[in-house]
Amino acid sequence: MRAFRLLPSLLLAAVLPGPARAQPVRPALQDPAAVVAQAEALLKDRAASWPGRAVISVEPPRIVNQPACERMEAFLSGSGLQPRTPVGVRCLAPQPWTIYVQASVQILGTYFVANRLIRRDEVLSLDDLDTREGDLLRNRRLIGDPAHIVGWIATRRIRAGGAIESGALRDPNAIERGQQVRTVARGVGFVATSEGQALESGGPGARIQVRTRGGQIITGTVIDAHTVQVMM
Repeated sequence: MRAFRLLPSLLLAAVLPGPARAQPVRPALQDPAAVVAQAEALLKDRAASWPGRAVISVEPPRIVNQPACERMEAFLSGSGLQPRTPVGVRCLAPQPWTIYVQASVQILGTYFVANRLIRRDEVLSLDDLDTREGDLLRNRRLIGDPAHIVGWIATRRIRAGGAIESGALRDPNAIERGQQVRTVARGVGFVATSEGQALESGGPGARIQVRTRGGQIITGTVIDAHTVQVMM
């Protein structure tokens, strides 16, 4: 009889729903726009040192399971600023994660071209130059500062309309390999001068090797187009 009395209660328990189970709260995912903004800020900062206008485009990341971040920082994962630059963005708090985005960068600025045929060993003047607009980042050899052209010496032939590139010029105060130079040795209370042959090329401030008259090889600092200083 007791079993028959329990039957209605068991049937009722089977029909009525039990207490609802609490579902785990999933953390909010990171907003891709914030990641893009962080990458753009870093690229703008790095581009500020270039003589031109930066045009930056960052591809939004694919957020899979990165929780919302309270403190982020961006870093360049490649070798400096490039036309196609990977940028890393890491979360520092509350939960660490790292994600990478691709960015395209242009530095639009003015560079110089020759307005006539320039021959090797000619000294350039401002009258020899015209200007053009282009992407300075894509060709890093382009020169946008006339101070690095006027008075410098052509190391090769530059056609009319050709871009003036850094590799086509040498500093008038630089020393060339094979050139005869004057060496100045300074010590405590004395200065000694001699002559030798430069074994390397270098501009002012560069350290190069020189073979002395006696065949000794010494290292010194280029002072100007004729002088190498050796510290004793």
